Amino acid sequence: MNDHVRIAFEQRILVLPLTSLLPRKKVEDAQKKVVKYKRISSSIAEVGIIEPLVVARLGKKDSRYLLLDGHLRLAALQDLGHTEARCLIADDDEAFTYNKRVNRLATVQEHFMIMRALKSGVSEDKLAKALDVDIKLIKRRRTLLDGICPEVVEMLKDKSVNPVTFDVLRKMKPLRQIETAELMGTAANWSSSYAKALLAATKQEDLAKPDQPKKIAGMTREQMARMEREMASLHQDFKQIESSYGDDVLHLVIASGYLGKLVGNKEIERYLSVHHAELLEEFRSIIASSSLDQTGMAA
Repeated sequence: MNDHVRIAFEQRILVLPLTSLLPRKKVEDAQKKVVKYKRISSSIAEVGIIEPLVVARLGKKDSRYLLLDGHLRLAALQDLGHTEARCLIADDDEAFTYNKRVNRLATVQEHFMIMRALKSGVSEDKLAKALDVDIKLIKRRRTLLDGICPEVVEMLKDKSVNPVTFDVLRKMKPLRQIETAELMGTAANWSSSYAKALLAATKQEDLAKPDQPKKIAGMTREQMARMEREMASLHQDFKQIESSYGDDVLHLVIASGYLGKLVGNKEIERYLSVHHAELLEEFRSIIASSSLDQTGMAA
């Protein structure tokens, strides 16, 4: 077996004239009005093109190239009056492995990216122009993690989190921040509305400023107090279920296996169907339930 892995791209980046590139699709005027295109255009105008276009050769004797990835970047270059671009040459003309396999930048990683740019000497104003955003957004992203404990930063580093969620977490003490992040992770819900609901259910002594009463829009003190009690009860129930879940699943699998063999016996199944039909139905329900659980864990 040959373990050699073939490189999918040529190892050098070429600077090609834009006239030699053949797009697979046309960028319509409506697409040029969206925020994404405007940001790409502003970035190219401010700092130049960072990510090369991906192209494939049409043939050894053909000087033209098929554009696989970077249609918006090509349109922006043309609109800005550029005549050439840095290109990465692919060995095939398949485009399905590019943008569709891109992992979007997480909120925390965006913060770190902005901080690295600022530390390297890029001004806030230039960064705002390159990203085509208000400078206030850059200032806010710069202080995104102020007051957030390291454990929560680690938990959220690869999640797409609403920036307002960090404003809510900042109002809690570190231990409560960790609890809240864990609850959000369990629910796979990183929205600011869910974070505010958890803030409303937070005890006064767990707030970063316990001497200041909570203020949640649309909620009275009585409603927040009731949420605190319900959240405490729910959290306790959740911990109890979590501690026994593994044993419960094990018992279910063992019981299901036994019942599966029992029902698999034709004579026993026939007897149960005649004399205890409702019991047979329950046995089948348990077997099906266990099968679904195992399928879910395997997925």
